[in-house]
Amino acid sequence: MIIYADENMPYVNDFFADLGEVRLVNGRTLTSEQMSDADVLLVRSVTKVNQHLLAKSPKLKFVGTATIGTDHIDQAYLQQRGIGFSSAPGCNAQSVVEYVLSSIFVLCEKYQWNLQQKTVGVVGVGNIGKLLVRVLQALSVRVLCCDPERAATEVDFPHIPFEELLPQLDIVSFHVPLVKNGPDATVDLLNSRTLKRLKPDCAVINACRGEVTNNEALLAEAQSGHHRPLVLDVWANEPEPDLRLIPHTDIASAHIAGHSIEGKARGTEMLYQALCQQLELSPTKSLSQVLPEPQISELKINSNFRLLDVQNLARLLYDVRRDDALFRFYMMQDKKTQGFDWLRKSYPPRREFSSVRLTGQEVPEFLTTLGFNTQIN
Repeated sequence: MIIYADENMPYVNDFFADLGEVRLVNGRTLTSEQMSDADVLLVRSVTKVNQHLLAKSPKLKFVGTATIGTDHIDQAYLQQRGIGFSSAPGCNAQSVVEYVLSSIFVLCEKYQWNLQQKTVGVVGVGNIGKLLVRVLQALSVRVLCCDPERAATEVDFPHIPFEELLPQLDIVSFHVPLVKNGPDATVDLLNSRTLKRLKPDCAVINACRGEVTNNEALLAEAQSGHHRPLVLDVWANEPEPDLRLIPHTDIASAHIAGHSIEGKARGTEMLYQALCQQLELSPTKSLSQVLPEPQISELKINSNFRLLDVQNLARLLYDVRRDDALFRFYMMQDKKTQGFDWLRKSYPPRREFSSVRLTGQEVPEFLTTLGFNTQIN
């Protein structure tokens, strides 16, 4: 069995080598000619999987994407051809939440905010948004939610319509899929008109899809002389973001919010399990077998561990300002396209909170909700 896999997919050989010959490819430049003998194709969000790409792969029987979103996959065409498909919903939810949390902590320090006196709006309450709501509430932060799809199917879901939500917020964080058409379309959800409904100092965080927040509208507002706290991990026209917008951001990065070691490896594991199921094989590999030992594995804390201590601990494990600094440096060099993709491909190891065990005679319960392993001695 011939398995073509994105070269940036971690641990793909560890999981799939026993199932067939693994061939690593550049997912952004992959062509139909390259994979004419493919039995399995494993991709990430940079690869558009459609009839054009798969036309010369008659043996193909499984496509997997190690991502939450599936807007880059023509699922109708796969179904028409009888090709099995699997994605990785929720694989990097914890990683994205830790990115957002680190960003919020940076904004709180920069603008001297008391987070527990702020109202945060979470737009899109799926795998990532739901976890972010739970984490923020564990930190005693007031959270308001907007998710029309869930509101339509869940009677008790606390949905607030988008335009009604915006004026109430101090921070808005977007976690929606990219939907181009229909009443709940998310393309340009935040645009020149809806942007005006926000408070002047309301922070905007986008770690889902670049097209959700209209980059031209954000740039026009910034160039008018108004500074709004702004965190962008995703951009319109990736991998060539509008360089004019970068100086107006507080934090900017190369679509790496979900790039923790655990987040990326979990996506690979989920595809491995899905392929094993299709092949009617029992999985023999697991995440715990392939992950390296973390540099910090255990910390002892005392009973008065509070929000400021959480911020310091989170920064010890992951400081988003590192990614911001790398992004600004490399995106201002020549050949910016290669810079964006290089930052993603060469992303340094980042461990999730779960890699650290917090021990003590009393361990606050909210630390478990944040994702840490906890143990009472």
